[in-house]
Amino acid sequence: FCPGCQALQPPAPRPDLFRLMDCDRSFRIDPGQLQRRFRSLQRAVHPDRFGKRPPKEQHYSEQHSSLINKAYQTLLNPLSRGLYLLELSGVEPAKETDCDADSAFLMEVMEINEKLAESKNKDNLEEVETSIKVKQEELTREVTAAFERDDLQEAKKLLGKMKYFANLEDKLKAKKIPT
Repeated sequence: FCPGCQALQPPAPRPDLFRLMDCDRSFRIDPGQLQRRFRSLQRAVHPDRFGKRPPKEQHYSEQHSSLINKAYQTLLNPLSRGLYLLELSGVEPAKETDCDADSAFLMEVMEINEKLAESKNKDNLEEVETSIKVKQEELTREVTAAFERDDLQEAKKLLGKMKYFANLEDKLKAKKIPT
């Protein structure tokens, strides 16, 4: 907002999502604090509050609201938060082939994929869901430790593995939706 006239201003071209959401630039965040900041910002700039303002401000309001949603979703999800931290550090995200050297990991992913493909009932799906969730939590702890050691290459490798499990989560969700 303009300090003089209180008119809403356009968002910065490439804002730091951590600064926008009032978080430390860290993999470890407080989801409650993030949610409070999200709600506070949305209350201030939500397009519904700008219906009677000039079209330019209405447009800025939509841009800010969209940016706040993006920041919230990016920082809330461990995978996207980690990838964003790598991007801020100038580290390219892991390619699909970066995990190919870890044959034990790829076997684990293939086994879960097979279980998922063969799952016919709710109990089997819940078993697969639990194994995916446990692995994601384990990887999240390892990524947290890697970022705290400032080992960006290890974080990159672990985030590559998290991508595989995020894909498995997506397949699981698709399978759980009744057709």
